[in-house]
Amino acid sequence: MNSKKIKSKYTNDEFVPIKNITNGMIILDNNDKVSGIKIMPRNIFIADQETQNAIIANLRNVYNMIDYEFWIIAADRPVDINVFLSQLQLLYNSVQDQARKKLILEDINKANMFMDNNIVDTEYFLLFKERNNDVVMKRIRNLINAFASAGLNSHQVTNDDLRIILDNFLNGGQTTTFGTVIG
Repeated sequence: MNSKKIKSKYTNDEFVPIKNITNGMIILDNNDKVSGIKIMPRNIFIADQETQNAIIANLRNVYNMIDYEFWIIAADRPVDINVFLSQLQLLYNSVQDQARKKLILEDINKANMFMDNNIVDTEYFLLFKERNNDVVMKRIRNLINAFASAGLNSHQVTNDDLRIILDNFLNGGQTTTFGTVIG
């Protein structure tokens, strides 16, 4: 029996072994899953020195307890302040006091400056690869609890989070807006 490996006509299929993104996991062609947590940023530098040292020591403990391969990723996500701008414009139109109008107009101009400069939020993720679903969920629970003990909030990555990460790495941060093509 002669078996040939069928090559895809799409270049991405050759080097991106992704089968699906579902339930906060990237399912790879070999059925391994990539998942993890999104860590909410916290500016520790506004805290006193003792608190800063405690947070850093706790983070060191968190990272030292992880006994499997993991990746820490910082990904930029565009900030959309159009709703905020619309609310400011409505407020501006409804206010009669010239001093308040001037302040609101300054805020509108500042918001427009942000929009013109493509402002982004930086988001932080800790990802890992594992085949067993139960192990994935146990690791996620342990990571969330460990980061909470270090004073940081986190939660399991969403499908949208994973798509943003992939867009950052594969598309230079540009979100793909075309539909799925089924061949």
